[in-house]
Amino acid sequence: MGGTGKRRYDSLRRVAQAQETRAVIARAARGLFVAQGWAATTVRAVAEEAQVSVPTVYAAYGDKAGLVRAVADAADISADPSATLAELEDAAADPARQLAALAAYDRRLFERSGDVIALVREAGRTEPALAAAYEEGRRRGDDTRAQVFSSWPDGALRPGLDVRSAVDVYAALCNVDVYTTLTVERAWHPDRVQRWWGEVLARELLAR
Repeated sequence: MGGTGKRRYDSLRRVAQAQETRAVIARAARGLFVAQGWAATTVRAVAEEAQVSVPTVYAAYGDKAGLVRAVADAADISADPSATLAELEDAAADPARQLAALAAYDRRLFERSGDVIALVREAGRTEPALAAAYEEGRRRGDDTRAQVFSSWPDGALRPGLDVRSAVDVYAALCNVDVYTTLTVERAWHPDRVQRWWGEVLARELLAR
């Protein structure tokens, strides 16, 4: 019995080590991409920055196009999605609190990885892999919001507003451009942006 337990722990340890290796590679890819651009970022350079072998990078993410996933992973990790999931699944969380949780996630994402998102979007104009990554990220965000809004009881959404339209309104309000305008051009603190998002989302999306 003790041997079985040890094998189980060894397996968990290997999984944890693999996840940590992916996280290290993701952070290295993100740092190089921001510092020197996509064209100059090679698999070998990422391996050297992460202090792993080139085959380890290939095993984790595949070829250079696969590093797009590493950059996206780094952005997602930085925003702490597990904390958002816990808030969304809290039995006491009503629609207003769930909107606040989504806004908090976006604040963390844009605060910690807004530069990466803007770079991926800009580079995607000439790099198909980056354009696809940007679109995938946008779709994932839309899908998450649609799932949350669809879980609400009938009558929660403002009259005349369906789930798809609610997702569109959310995207128009909570995006990296609005965040950058408010924090950089208007000198708002990120806390203020997050509070405003929560308030305006509740006002625009929820029945009174």
